[in-house]
Amino acid sequence: MSPHVLILGGTTEARELAAALTAHPGVRVTTSLAGRVTRPGALAGEVRVGGFGGPTGLADWLRDQHVDALVDATHPFAEKITANAALAAARTGVPALVLRRPGWHPGPGDRWYPVASLPEAAELLPRFGPRVLLTTGRLGLSAFAHLADRHFVVRAVEPPEPPMPPHTEVLVARGPFTVADERVLLRENLIDVLVTKDSGGAATAAKLTAARELGLPVVVVRRPPLPAGVTAVTDAAGVLGRLGLGPA
Repeated sequence: MSPHVLILGGTTEARELAAALTAHPGVRVTTSLAGRVTRPGALAGEVRVGGFGGPTGLADWLRDQHVDALVDATHPFAEKITANAALAAARTGVPALVLRRPGWHPGPGDRWYPVASLPEAAELLPRFGPRVLLTTGRLGLSAFAHLADRHFVVRAVEPPEPPMPPHTEVLVARGPFTVADERVLLRENLIDVLVTKDSGGAATAAKLTAARELGLPVVVVRRPPLPAGVTAVTDAAGVLGRLGLGPA
């Protein structure tokens, strides 16, 4: 029987991994998407959409579909999914990996303010100017909803969900973005402070360079820690190595 790899996807890394795995003859690949993005890109291999019903449902699916390896390649802030995957893998004995792009690190000239959560980011904002560029995704804006004296420019791939701050302007856009584009965005919107999550990767990192060039403060929400005992790799090649597969 062909080895079956389940990828919990939704990221560029998940798409790259699916392509790399399907290039190996005899490997069955299924990518699971949560279904939150309305127009996901094309994926190699099989695709399923929707949740599993928590760790128990995922464990049942791993058994029923005879999964030989589980790779969590979800967003670095998909904390609940990552926890559920770790529990399901432990219950079934299916080998599991977490695929996470490296996080960002401040460099010379950066004015970063690391925080542990969106509510903690909201607590910091009164110390800066009133105009905020918020690039933390379409969920979680309720953490800022009480800040009636701030003007928020919210950029997200999909329209954000309420509740949100009373003075909010929404920009629906998908990266990658250039430094020049980000510089124009910050200047034209008279942004005083940028709030972002440490998503890592190059596709959305240009805003950090633009903020540095303009001398703007950046409130960076740190990634949640991975569950204890979870093995993490940073790219598709690392996953292939762990699975005993070389380049196709």
